[in-house]
Amino acid sequence: MNYLPIFLDLRGRQALVVGGSETAARKAELLLRAGARLDVVAPALHEGFARLPHAERVTRVADSFQPALLDGKDAVIVVEEDAAAAATVAEAARVRHIPVNVADKPELCSFILPSIIDRSPIVVAVSSGGESPVLARLLRARLETLIPAAYGRLGQLASRYKERVRAAIQPAQRRAFWEKVFLSPVAEMVFSGREAEAEHQLVEMIADGAQNDISHGEVYLVGAGPGNPDLLTFRALRLMQQADVIVHDRLVSQPILDMCRRDAERIYVGKERDAHAVPQEEINMLLVRLAKEGKRTLRLKGGDPFIFGRGGEEIETLVEHGVPFQVVPGITAAAGVASYAGIPLTHRDYAQSVAFVTGHLKENTFNLNWEGIARRDQTIVIYMGLKGLPLLCESLIKHGLTPDTPAAIVQHGTLPTQRVVTGDLATLPEQAEAAKLKAPTLIIVGQVVRLREKLGWYHPQSDAGQVSPTPLEAPGHVR
Repeated sequence: MNYLPIFLDLRGRQALVVGGSETAARKAELLLRAGARLDVVAPALHEGFARLPHAERVTRVADSFQPALLDGKDAVIVVEEDAAAAATVAEAARVRHIPVNVADKPELCSFILPSIIDRSPIVVAVSSGGESPVLARLLRARLETLIPAAYGRLGQLASRYKERVRAAIQPAQRRAFWEKVFLSPVAEMVFSGREAEAEHQLVEMIADGAQNDISHGEVYLVGAGPGNPDLLTFRALRLMQQADVIVHDRLVSQPILDMCRRDAERIYVGKERDAHAVPQEEINMLLVRLAKEGKRTLRLKGGDPFIFGRGGEEIETLVEHGVPFQVVPGITAAAGVASYAGIPLTHRDYAQSVAFVTGHLKENTFNLNWEGIARRDQTIVIYMGLKGLPLLCESLIKHGLTPDTPAAIVQHGTLPTQRVVTGDLATLPEQAEAAKLKAPTLIIVGQVVRLREKLGWYHPQSDAGQVSPTPLEAPGHVR
């Protein structure tokens, strides 16, 4: 993060604008909308200054800049074509520790002006740190369609009743109360222009919340998918941002964790081979304890919680202890990783069924129904099988598949660091070792792997010394 996003309170404060162009007038308008009074330095002012809302708060104080003009200022904006002149103003402001923005010269800025979505009192800012302002504006345009103007009226309603809620609702319950309000019919009433009804409903909710404990604990069992945050469901994201506690696994990627509520407590319970941070039974009881303490607890699991995620065991314990819960499915690794690897799990000409199996070794062997798995017309997806890959391939050959059966192993599927090794049952273990693959990986066996050469579409950029992928890959190629 190159810039810390902050919001400056400039109401009644004095700011300085250096420049009198049309662009300077647009910058001045932002400061005026924030409540500032402006001194402007310019030989002349563009006519746009005269049309500004609250133009009476604008004063042209000088033709050219002098450092003394910075005295008493809380922010400075410079719109100056002359790079040397702009640098002089920026340096003078920095020496005085005054925030300064120089239009089109990010290297001289101590703050930047983002693209703004104004739904006062709700304000959303989007910035690229000056690297791609066009992209920031496109994102802003998309967000404009998602945030109706009525959100401002909803924020104003909440502001009017803030003190009454503070007096009636206990501190530990206020966040849950407001979330309940914003997800209730109150919001829809405001959006549809029925503000009197909304206000009446809110008053009733305050009275009800003052008499009852609204801090009921609950567990959200949420699948985080294979790692790419773009693959989260809307419901998963909503629950991630309202939970009080995040209980997460090793396979939940950092970008997904970053999308959770910032001030939520985080508890890591990840498991690695022969190194379990917290035994499963303790995880089950941890969820029970947190919920009974009144906390909304997010159990965030990689992939889908009901496919090799032990989610069934966790909610079984919740049911036994009377803890309410929700389950949000996630895209399981088999579906997500195979898609990003360009390997369809079923295909009319190659595979009419799919088998999901776990590759965990127990006492150097597998307890699997090999006869039901090792079928030529079936795709086999093996989770957690990297360590036992040689034995897996050997067993599949032993139980009926030919050594030249196509096979692939995918590391970090769906992520920018994704790598795919393709080969067959005879060669894949040696190729995976040569490629120095590390968990998490997914193994796909079956005739559908042949289609990767034709259907591979995801080509992540390599920045760890890997060779950029070619559009088509022959068996045995590593990407």
